[in-house]
Amino acid sequence: MPCRPTNLLELKQSGWVSKTVKEELRQNFLIALAAGDALFPGIVGYEHTVIPEINIALIAGHDMLFLGEKGQGKSRLMRILSRFLDDFIPYIDLPEAPFHDDPYNPISRVCKDFVANVPPEQVPIAWWPREERYVERLAPGTKFADIIGEIDPAKLAGGTSMSAEEALHFGLIPRMHRGIFAMNELPELDELVQVGLFNILEERDVQIRGFPVQFDIDVLILFSANPATYNRSGKVIPQLKDRIGSVIHTHYPEDRDLGIEIMEQECDINLGEPYPVVVPRFMKEIIEELSVAARKSKYIDQLSGVSARFSIANYGTMIASARQRGARLGESPAVPRISDLGHLYSSSLGKLELDLMGSHQMNERQILDSLIAEAIRTVFEEYIDKHGIDEIAAIFSKGVKIEVGDMLPSSHYSERLKRVPPAWDKAFEVNASSDAAVRASCVEFVLAGLYATEKISRSQSRGRIRYDI
Repeated sequence: MPCRPTNLLELKQSGWVSKTVKEELRQNFLIALAAGDALFPGIVGYEHTVIPEINIALIAGHDMLFLGEKGQGKSRLMRILSRFLDDFIPYIDLPEAPFHDDPYNPISRVCKDFVANVPPEQVPIAWWPREERYVERLAPGTKFADIIGEIDPAKLAGGTSMSAEEALHFGLIPRMHRGIFAMNELPELDELVQVGLFNILEERDVQIRGFPVQFDIDVLILFSANPATYNRSGKVIPQLKDRIGSVIHTHYPEDRDLGIEIMEQECDINLGEPYPVVVPRFMKEIIEELSVAARKSKYIDQLSGVSARFSIANYGTMIASARQRGARLGESPAVPRISDLGHLYSSSLGKLELDLMGSHQMNERQILDSLIAEAIRTVFEEYIDKHGIDEIAAIFSKGVKIEVGDMLPSSHYSERLKRVPPAWDKAFEVNASSDAAVRASCVEFVLAGLYATEKISRSQSRGRIRYDI
C-alpha cells in the first residue's frame, strides 16, 4: 500500500484534488469506458437496454430511481455503482467529527473550527475505503431520524444547548456525506421522510427540527421501486418524483437463453465431486420456461412479477433432488429428471403471488402443476419441431408401460427401454445410448412431453407415476 498523507499539510503537498462524489463517479466511469473495461460485471441481458441508460445518468450526475418488478437486479445494479468510486478518499480524522469531512471543504462545525485554529501539519488525515462509502436501507419502517436525523435527548440532558450542532444525532444520509446512499422500495417510505428526502435532493442540505444550520451534503442518492406501487397515486409525493434525475427501467430476460445464463450464474451450486450432477439442456430449459409461463399466467399477479430468484431456487431444488438420488443409489453422475420437479413446491410457492380474481378456483399447488405442464409442453414441442423426431413417440406406441419416480434407479428405465433411437442422441445432445442416468432423464422428458401433448395417459400412486399408451 502506498504511503498516504497523514496530515493536511502533506495532503496539500501531495497534489490531491477535492471532487464531489458525482464528479468522482463520472471521471472514474469515463476512464473505465474509454479503456474498454467490463463496466457492470455479472449483469446479464441489460447490455442494450438498461446499462446505456445508467451510463448516461452517471455522466449527467443524476440521482437515479431503478424501476422494475422484483428479481430484476435493481439492488445489484445500485451496489455495483460503488466500483466507480476512488479506492480511498481522505477525511479529517477527529473522533468527535460526525462526518467523513473533506479536508479542504469541511461542513461540520467541529471540523471547521479545528481547521481554522490549528496549523495544517496538526490536522490529522485518515483514508475512507470505497467499500464503506455505500449504504442502503429498506423503506418499510424507516423513520426520519434513521436516515436524516433528530435532536439527541441524551446530549440535551448532558447540558448541550439545543442550538448547538453537537445536540444533533445524524441519520444515514448525513453520515454518508461523500458517499452513496440507496433506498429500496421507495413507495413504502413514510411521507414525512419523503419530504425530508426531496429537500436533500433539491438543496443538498439537511434540516432537523428547525435547527438553524444547514449542511451542504454531498451524496449520490439511489432508489428502487416496483412500478405497481410507484405509479399508484399518493404512494410517492410528486415533489420527490420531480427531483429524481433519471428513472432506469429494468426488465426480465428477453429470451430463455439469457434467463438460463442468469440462472446458472446465480445458482451457487458446485456440480462436481463428491456427488457430481450433469444437467441436460432440456431440463434447464424447462426450469426457465416455468418462470416464463408464470410471468404470462392469468393466475399469477403480474403487477408483483415473478422474480429471477424463482428460476434460481427451482434450479437448485432440481439439482439437489438429483444429487440425493445419486448419493442414495450410488449413481455418478446423477442426472435431473422430470420426476425431480415434483419437489419444486418448496422452492416455488412462496415466490408466486396469486391473482385473487383469476385463481379463485385453483389452489397454489394446482396452479404450479399447470405451469410445470405448460413449460414441459412448450419445450417438448420445440424439440419435436426442430428435430422432427417421430421415433420419440413411435417407441411408446407399441404398448410400452413405464413407471417413473425420483428415487427409481436408472437401470429401471434401461430395462424398459433397451433400444434408443439414434435421433435421441442428436436431439438431446446427450449420450442417451450409453449412459443409463441420461437415458432415464430423456425417457421421463419424452413421456411427460407426450402426456402434456395428450398423446398418452398417466396415473399416479404413492409418489410414482405410470405412463400408458
